Parts: sequence; structure tokens; C-alpha cells
Amino acid sequence: MTGPREVVVLGGTGFLGRRIARCLLGQGLAVRIASRHPDRGAAQTGEGGPAFKFVAADIADASSAAGAVAGAFAVVNAVSLYVEGAGATYRSIHVDAAAAVADCARRSGVARLVHVSGIGADPGSDSPYIRSRGEGEDAVRTAFPDAIIVRPAVMFGRDDAFLTPLVRMLRRSPAFPLFGSGDTKLQPACVDDVAEAITRAILAPAPERLYELAGPNTFTYAELLRVIAERLGLHPILIPVPFELWRMLAFAAEALPQPPITRNQVELMMHDNIASPVLPGFRDLGIEPRDLVSVLESATAR
Repeated sequence: MTGPREVVVLGGTGFLGRRIARCLLGQGLAVRIASRHPDRGAAQTGEGGPAFKFVAADIADASSAAGAVAGAFAVVNAVSLYVEGAGATYRSIHVDAAAAVADCARRSGVARLVHVSGIGADPGSDSPYIRSRGEGEDAVRTAFPDAIIVRPAVMFGRDDAFLTPLVRMLRRSPAFPLFGSGDTKLQPACVDDVAEAITRAILAPAPERLYELAGPNTFTYAELLRVIAERLGLHPILIPVPFELWRMLAFAAEALPQPPITRNQVELMMHDNIASPVLPGFRDLGIEPRDLVSVLESATAR
């Protein structure tokens, strides 16, 4: 008797990856989480059981990636890099490693490959981060033509790096700095909805080759801050700060072990982060996405 089909989740201990793993497990699939530190990953996720397996793998090493995906029904690459270092660059992770994973998946006979990118990915961008995302999509397509590309909008959820810090900072200060004039448009998506969408795409008989996943509401950055502040009972003074100053602050912050702001975050905030109205999204997968306002109560609880 054969066991359940197995899905490999690269980046499965991360903010999105661990939720993808849980969704897959909930659909009766076996889940193999590939991580450079599998023991540490098991402790971080708090998962276990025979259907949830951790394996050692480094996607920057082609032979290691090949071993991680061998024999799998599907592979999800949810690995991302937010700060470059001596051992990893945006190109090495988002382009070269992503292409290697896609090539290994094709050679191994994997039926479905999901590559997680981001709304706004553009191979022609002046931003190294945004450009690497776009080039990564192209490289994955070349190596695995039927790959499913998923572009989430900025994601929110428990322990996120988006909504939670905003709540914390709004509580601490009566004045709050804006990115530029605060006019950048955002369409935040619930991370649990994104994980569910990826799971449904894997199981769909004929999935689309590209999805942009964004929430039902669009805010300018300034509007979003006012909505959160109102929920907190606060009335902050919103102060416009030029993007050039943000870049300098982020450059200095990246020297810290856990930088509060990075240059790629600043670059992303220079462009609207909203889904294309003509591309497939949540509703094409039968999902009614949760809006940010509906979850603010739990997110802003002390």
C-alpha cells in the first residue's frame, strides 16, 4: 500500500512556509520540509508526526537541492532573502538557486512546482531586490516551463514583519514617519489565505501558471496607518520622510543583526503593491480573502 503523495517545502520554517506545510498536511499530503538546519526547524515550527519530515538541504547547493526534491509529487520554493550578506545575494538565492531547484524538480519528474515570488517582480527594475525577483521567475520558467508562479502582496498574520511592527511603533510614539508622502498603495493579503491558495493550486486539475494574491481592500500607506491607529484609540502625527533619507537609514540599519528596516523594504514602498485586475487570484482558487480590518482586533491585542 502506497502512502500519501509527498510535497517538499523549501523555506518551510519561515513565516509563509510553515503555514503552507500545515495546509498541505491538512489535505492528507505528506510534507517534507527542507532546511539547512532541520533540527532547529522542527523546534521552531513545533510540528511533528510521521507525515511531517525534516531533511537537511541548502538550495544554494544543486546536489543538496536534488536530494531534497527527489521522489516528490510537488515542490514549493518559498525561500527568500531580505538582506544580502557575504554568503548570499539576491541573485544567488532568487535567481541562481531558484533555477537550480526548478531544474532538479524537472529532472526528478516532479508533477507540480510552485515558485513564490512577489507582486511587483520586474526583471527590468533598477532595484536589485525587485529585479532579482523578476529574473528569478524567468529562470524558473526556463528550467520548468509548467511552474506555477505565485506573487503574494505584502502579507499580514500572527508574528508578521508588517502589521505587528506597525502596531508596536504606533503605540510607542505620538509621531510616525511615512514612506515619502504616504501615497503608496497596498493591498495586504492574509498569510493563511496565501498558504491555502498555494495548496489548492498544487491540487487543482489544471492550475493557472501565474497567480497574484492580494486582499480585498486597497489602502494608501497613510490610510492604513490611520485605520490601525483608530483601532488602537490613537491619533498619531504622520510625518512625510523622503525616500532618499529612508535609504540612508536602511543602509545603516542593515549592519545590525536584526535590522528594523532594509533597503529592499524601502524600494518596495516606492511602488504600489496591488494585484493586476486581469491576472488570476484568490477567487480563481475558490478563496474569499480575509481583509486586514477584520483581523485587526487580534493583531492589536496587547
